[in-house]
Formats: sequence, structure tokens, C-alpha cells
Amino acid sequence: MNQKTALITGATAGIGYETANLLAQNKYNLILTGRRKERLESLKTKLELTFGCKILLLTFDIRSRKATETALSSIPEEWRAIDVLINNAGLAAGLGPVNSADVDDWENMIDTNIKGLLYTIRTITPWMVERQSGHVVNISSIAGKESYPNGSVYCGSKHAVAAISKAMRIELMPFGIKVSSIAPGAVDTEFSLVRFRGDQEKATQVYKGFTPLQAKDIAETILFVITRPPHVNIDDLLIMPTSQASARDFHRK
Repeated sequence: MNQKTALITGATAGIGYETANLLAQNKYNLILTGRRKERLESLKTKLELTFGCKILLLTFDIRSRKATETALSSIPEEWRAIDVLINNAGLAAGLGPVNSADVDDWENMIDTNIKGLLYTIRTITPWMVERQSGHVVNISSIAGKESYPNGSVYCGSKHAVAAISKAMRIELMPFGIKVSSIAPGAVDTEFSLVRFRGDQEKATQVYKGFTPLQAKDIAETILFVITRPPHVNIDDLLIMPTSQASARDFHRK
């Protein structure tokens, strides 16, 4: 059986990094994207030596339409039979009400979480349509199901991912293409460190008093979703820490 190929955006850390490790372990060849070239190259060396899989790296900023389209269009013909596209790249920037939030933070989240995801989908899915086969996995969030104060635009961006996923499911179904949306609750990654602009103390407080999800938990969930039989599609999956019951309700000790 030929090895399958998965493309993972945002593979340099967190969920993307752990998903790359797990899929390599499960005999996938990988196209890995991100902005941090050194991290991508280190990951490539590790996975090739450990698992013997083939790795193609693409270094670009997903917020740029031109950079994204140029990088993805450069994928060699022999790599274009992509079985799984995992749209993982995303971020939260800042916390603040709509009347005083930093508009640059809004631009960053919209450009990454919505537009970058769409640029990738627009380039890759035509290849899947041509093959009449493929699976797109969009990483959403509990913030795509519930909104909370001071996070209006982040929540809006993840609600958009959920809506896009639902429409894609209908649009791509006739071509045999699966579409799944995975919405994690609190995951201990660089997420909060990025949101608080590198303030480690603030980031640590987010996960204080309870056990959050780990990036590996989401990677295992992704592997489960993409390895269902051909007649099974997991449309929408919400995964939470045991100590989290909603976007704002936590049991902290």
C-alpha cells in the first residue's frame, strides 16, 4: 500500500508539531509549513531519521495571499496527491473589548485564522476534486461555538472556521472529499504565550489549578478522525479538558 500524504500548516509548535510526529509514526509522508525555518528543518531531520518518511518543507507566512499561493503552487507534481489537509495554523492576539482592542491584533487573527485557512483550501482542494478523494481537517476552537468578553474577534474568527467547514462539507461531498472540524478547549501550547505577547507569567495563569489538554491529545484526535473507514466522516468534534465545561467555566483547585 502506498504511503498517504498529509499537509499540515503551522507545524513548528504545539498541535501541528505533535500531529506531524504522530502521522510520521503512522507512516504518512508529510508536507509541513510554517514561518520558522530552523524549527521546520529540525523537525524534518528528526522525523526522517526516526520514521523514514518523506518530508517536504514550505516556509512562508500564511497571512500573505501571495506568499501562500506561491509556496503551495510550488509543490512538485509527485507531492500533489494530498490525502489529508490539516489547517492548523492559527492564533489569538490580545484580550480587550471592541471599543479599545488593538486593531492590529484583529488584522493578525483575521489574516491568519480565516484568510490564511481559505488561501490554503483554495489551492489544495482543486487537486482533491480532480482525484475525487481527500480529507480536509480544520482546527477550530471552543471559541468557535461560544463567545466570551474581550475575545470578540478571536471568537468571530473561529466561528467563521466552523461555518466555512459546514459549507465545505456540502460543497465537496459530491467529490468524495471528507471535511472535519475539530474544536479543542484549553490546550497547553504556545497559544496563551502568543496571546499575551510572550508574557510567560500571564500565560501560565491561564492553565493554573487544572489539567489542560496537551497538544498530543489533539494530535491523537486528528489521527482518529482521518483514519475512519471511507464511509465515515466525523463532521464536528468538540474536545475539552475534564475540568472545563464551557469557554469560561473551569474547575480549578
